[in-house]
Amino acid sequence: MTAQEPAAPVRNRPTRFADWLRLIFGVSQRVTRGQYAGVGITLMALKYAVEALAIWYFASATYMPWDFINPLLSARTQLLAQAPEWLAWAMFVWSLPFLWIALSMSVRRVADAGHSPWAGFLVLIPIINLGFMAAMCGEPSSADETWTPAARMPRGHNQPRDAVLAVFAGFAVGGVMMAVSVFLFENYGAALFIGTPLLMSATAAYVYNRQHAYSRSSSMAVGIACLALACVALLLFALEGVVCIAMAMPTLIPTGAMGALLGKAIAEGARPRQSDLMAAVFVLPLVAAVEAYVAQPVERVVTSTVEIDAPAPAVWERVVSFPDLPAERAWYFRWGIACPERARIVGHGAGAVRYCEFTTGEFVEPITAWDEPRRLAFDVTDQPDPMFELSPYRGIRPPHLDHHLRSQRGEFALESLPDGRTRLVGRTWYTINMFPQAYWTLWSDLLIHRIHQRVLAHIQDLAESDAE
Repeated sequence: MTAQEPAAPVRNRPTRFADWLRLIFGVSQRVTRGQYAGVGITLMALKYAVEALAIWYFASATYMPWDFINPLLSARTQLLAQAPEWLAWAMFVWSLPFLWIALSMSVRRVADAGHSPWAGFLVLIPIINLGFMAAMCGEPSSADETWTPAARMPRGHNQPRDAVLAVFAGFAVGGVMMAVSVFLFENYGAALFIGTPLLMSATAAYVYNRQHAYSRSSSMAVGIACLALACVALLLFALEGVVCIAMAMPTLIPTGAMGALLGKAIAEGARPRQSDLMAAVFVLPLVAAVEAYVAQPVERVVTSTVEIDAPAPAVWERVVSFPDLPAERAWYFRWGIACPERARIVGHGAGAVRYCEFTTGEFVEPITAWDEPRRLAFDVTDQPDPMFELSPYRGIRPPHLDHHLRSQRGEFALESLPDGRTRLVGRTWYTINMFPQAYWTLWSDLLIHRIHQRVLAHIQDLAESDAE
C-alpha cells in the first residue's frame, strides 16, 4: 500500500452465532466482499440441495444445477407439477427468506463498496444479477463511511405528514410501473409482481425516514399502506378485479414488508443522492421490457383422478357427453372463476367436435383420439376467458385475460380395475404467460384441478347411477 492510498476501514468479524444472524438477516451491519461471497455461496448450495432432494423424493425427478440458476424457473415449475400439490406452496414459502437475504446483503454490500445502496436492487434482475453478484464478491470495501449507524438520525416529529408524503411517493412508482409493464408491454412478470412492490414500499419507507427516524413497525405499515392504496386504485379505476388482487397478496405483503425495512435502512444508514432513487425506479420498466421479450410460456399438465363404481363402457358414455352439471357451485366459482356447466359432442370418432360450455363461454375441442372405451383426446382451438373479474364495475377486461392462460389440449383416460370399477383420469395441457411462473402456476394448477374435480365428480355420479 502506498502512502497516498487510504486505509480501508476495519470491519468487525462475526464471532458468535447471533452475530452471524444479524449479518445475514439484519439491515444495519456492513457486508464485506468475503462475507458476501461466503454467505452467498453457502446459502445457494443449501437452497439447491434442499430443493433437489425434495423434488427427487416427492417427484422422482432430477433437479440439475443449471435448472436451479434458470432465471425463469420454468424447469423447477415443470418438475413440481409431478409432486404433491402442497410442495409447490412449501417451495414458495421456503424461497422468501432467501429473497430477503439476497436483497438485504446486496444493498449493504454495495454501500460497503462505496456505491449507492439502491444499486443493490440489481440482484432482482435475471441474468444481470449473476454478473452483479460476481462483481460484488470481488470489489473491496470503501474507506468512505457510506453506511452509518441509525442512531445518528434525529427522531421523528411530524409523523402524519411524513407518512402521507411517503405513501404517495411509493404509489407514484407503482403507477409508472403498472402503465409501462401492463398497458405498454402487456407483460405480467417478476418486475411487476416482485420488483414493483419491493421498490414501492422501499421508496415509501425511504421518504418516510429521510429527514426523521421512525420505528420499523411504522415504516412497514407505511410500505404496506402504499401497496394497499395501489390495490384500491386498481379497483376504483376498473383496472383489476378482486380475485386477481387477492391472488397477488401472498407476494405483495411479504415483499412490501421487506422493501420497507430496506428503504428505512437506506434512509438511516446512507446518504445517497435523490437521483440514485430515480435511477432505481426507471430500471424497472427496462426489466419489464427485457422480460417481455425473453420470457416464454412453458406448457404444463394438470392431472386429476377419480375411481368410479361402474365398468369402463358405462363411464365412457358419460365422458363423451353429459347433461348439465349441478347448479350448486363452490365459492371460488361464484367469485368469477370459469365454471363448467355442460358438454356435448357433434359427430363420432376422431374428427368429431366436443363443445364444453363454461360460465364464461364455450371451449371448442376437436377430437384427436377416440379409443372407446379407453381414451378420448382433443385439442383446444377456441376458448373463453378464464374468469369474470369481480369488480364494482361491469365488463372490465384487464390485459391478462387475453392469451395469458391458454388451454392447449386435454384427454380422458379410462383404466379398468379388477373389481369392475374404473379409474378415470382427466388431463389438461396449458400455458401461462405470467411470471414468476413458480408462483402463478400454483394458482393456475389449483384452479384447473378444481375444474377437473367438478367434471369428474359429475361423471362419477352419472356413471354410478347408470350402473345401479
